[in-house]
Parts: sequence; structure tokens; C-alpha cells
Amino acid sequence: MNFSRILINGLIIYIGIALFFVLMETLGWSDQVYMRLLNFVFVIYGVNRTIKGNYKEGIEGYNTNLMSAIFTALTSLALTLASFVAYIEYQGGNQYLLKFEEFYLFGGGEPSLYQFLFGLVLEGLAASAIVSFALMQFWKDKVEKINKVDDSEHIQH
Repeated sequence: MNFSRILINGLIIYIGIALFFVLMETLGWSDQVYMRLLNFVFVIYGVNRTIKGNYKEGIEGYNTNLMSAIFTALTSLALTLASFVAYIEYQGGNQYLLKFEEFYLFGGGEPSLYQFLFGLVLEGLAASAIVSFALMQFWKDKVEKINKVDDSEHIQH
């Protein structure tokens, strides 16, 4: 695994999501839950960059590349969640979150910052796993020759 690649691509995902969030806030779309699905675009881009970089560098193995992909997504998740907490606290904490209570993942009541954060952690972990496994389906034959016959007797001459 190339940890600098994981960190750089995690930062790229984070910057994309952060800029997208700022744009949504500016346009008044931050209460549109379906817009969060566009976060997948940034995660897909960054995770694919990690796997592609590993492939170009000759780093093989399904599990190695899968773990690189997951760690890239988790790096961006950690940075995004830390920024989210700081932003919510800056905006007024739980009072600011009240305008999003009907869109809260688990519904009902007035979610605290940490309840909201827990929902985002679950959402982020699921997205990280889904994107990483899905992209590895594309890259699996490139990073590991699973179906390759390595017995010289079976190779037609």
C-alpha cells in the first residue's frame, strides 16, 4: 500500500465534498437529502485514483488494492466528519441542526450533533464499502490474475 497516495486521494475526496457542501449551503440546497448522493461522485473519483495509481505502480493483489481503496475513503470520511463537527459548532450547534431534523437519517425528535454525526458515520462507512467493492469488481482482473492458468502444460502452443 502506498500511504501517501491514500492520503492525497483522501484529501482530494474531502476537498471535493467540502466545496460541494459549501456550494449547496450557498445555493440554499443543504436541506435536499438527495443531493448528498452526489458525494458518491467524489468518493468514486478518489478511490479509483488510488487503485489506478496502484495498478500503474505494479502493486498487485485484490486484498491489497481493496484495503487501499477502503482506507482512501475512510481518510476522506474522517476529515469530512471533523470539518462537519467544526462547521456545525461554528453555526450554533444543535440550534443549527434543528432545521434539518425532518431529514435526519433515523427520523423523529431533535437529533443532537452526535446523533447526527452517528448517522453520517454509518452513511459514510456504507458508501466507503460500496464504492470500494464496486470499483474492485472493475479492477480485479487487472490487479490480480485470478483466472490465469499458470501451469505450462495447459497453455496451448
